[in-house]
Amino acid sequence: MFEGQPKGLFALALANTGERFGYYTMLAVFALFLRANYGLSPALAGTIYSAFLMFVYFFPLFGGMLADKFGFGRMVTTGIIIMFAGYLLLSVPLGGDSLALVVMLAALLLIGFGTGLFKGNLQVMVGDLYNDPKYKDKRDAGFSIFYMAINIGALFAPTAAVKIKEWAELSLGYSSNDAYHFSFAVACASLILSIAIYYVFRSTFIHVEGGKGKAAADGKASAADAPAAEELSKEETKQRIVALCLVYAVVIFFWMAFHQNGLSLTYFADEFTAQSAEGLQAMCFNVWNLVAVIVIVYALFSLFQSKTGKGKAISAVVIAMAVCFLCLQYDADGSVTVSAPIFQQFNPFYVVALTPVSMAIFSSLAAKGREPSAPRKIAYGMIVAAVAYALMAFGSLGLPMPQTEMGADGNPVAVHVADVTPNLLITVYLVLTFGELLLSPMGISFVSKVAPPKYKGMMMGGWFVATAVGNQLVVVGGLLWGTVPLWLCWSVFLGVCLVAAVFMFAMMKRLEKVC
Repeated sequence: MFEGQPKGLFALALANTGERFGYYTMLAVFALFLRANYGLSPALAGTIYSAFLMFVYFFPLFGGMLADKFGFGRMVTTGIIIMFAGYLLLSVPLGGDSLALVVMLAALLLIGFGTGLFKGNLQVMVGDLYNDPKYKDKRDAGFSIFYMAINIGALFAPTAAVKIKEWAELSLGYSSNDAYHFSFAVACASLILSIAIYYVFRSTFIHVEGGKGKAAADGKASAADAPAAEELSKEETKQRIVALCLVYAVVIFFWMAFHQNGLSLTYFADEFTAQSAEGLQAMCFNVWNLVAVIVIVYALFSLFQSKTGKGKAISAVVIAMAVCFLCLQYDADGSVTVSAPIFQQFNPFYVVALTPVSMAIFSSLAAKGREPSAPRKIAYGMIVAAVAYALMAFGSLGLPMPQTEMGADGNPVAVHVADVTPNLLITVYLVLTFGELLLSPMGISFVSKVAPPKYKGMMMGGWFVATAVGNQLVVVGGLLWGTVPLWLCWSVFLGVCLVAAVFMFAMMKRLEKVC
């Protein structure tokens, strides 16, 4: 799985892991914070939440344009500094008045712009590592590994957000609303780690940073050593840009549905899902149990793929230790409290655990000459996302409408009105993750491969603009919440995913022509 990959991949992936950990720690509690701290309605909180997500993924377009001119590495570094300023501002507890709201919005703008400089350009650098002919066939696998690393950061984020908030409340005596800011402060620390990793291992990827003056004095690889950019005719350039725009149009609707995980699906977890779990189900809500499962999955792959007896023995011992750990964690009579943000750990857990499975399946298909093209994988991903919302619609039949009541401070407070088994959301996140693995890493790989060399930064920015539009449409979940029956709310996302899949299949010949 990891063999034959460029060394720079792992350095860039780890740098991204640190940044994503901070981002998802903040995001895990952000929608609930908006409602609790400012007394916002679900619709208004959803509007701010989706607008923030939109800016986070819209600014990479400008970040890509700047990087095409000034270099990818310079923009990545600048982006981290700007993000740090934004998270630092968000970490200050200022209460819930108008001034606090303005400061929060300013912080979100800084985070969005900084992410725009960082995220897309880092991924362009990853793609450029595979311009070397010896890594040409490793591109899709490389982006799967990169995407897995992102989700390692995201896996621990919900637990960190909840635990740090609880610690601020119980140990430091902060109010529930002020305690949220401690969760936001985690992002500042994670960015320090991210920039440290970036510069410690910079020598492994400096040749893809772009810009002037990047040749290393000690004779290491420089931008001039990179393979010459492919020359395309105007017609070829046009065909590639049109194909990319068609893909962008489809992924809009995936992200519209997928990022309900931080909005309407979190509302559902907060208001309709059981707030406690027991036995095996309770074990799912301890992140270290999930890590043990991940260790078992990877050790099993190592056991079957290892070429030496020693390697197989080590893998077997690791599996046995992880299984023993899980057995010791099991308590048939034990019960744990389940908080709404913690459900967001399941998506990154599934990504990390299932990435080697996904890579093994596609590697087997490739060996037989039957691996689907990247556009076809994206279309399948849309169908899988539709299945996830079909499960939500079915599971919500007969449930009452969401309810609110006035709190002691005069602000509306959501009411917990049902105790649906947590297994519904756990399963839905599993299905959504299958769709994500088919769409997101493959889509990024497709962009890095197909984008005309002169417009790589801008085209990767285009991918994020499509994501931004989808994120803005996330607001639909907030607008529907409490105004229509739950099954109808989920059916809207089911429908848009199916329509997008049909469109993708209709355009398949044109898309596969440029692969």
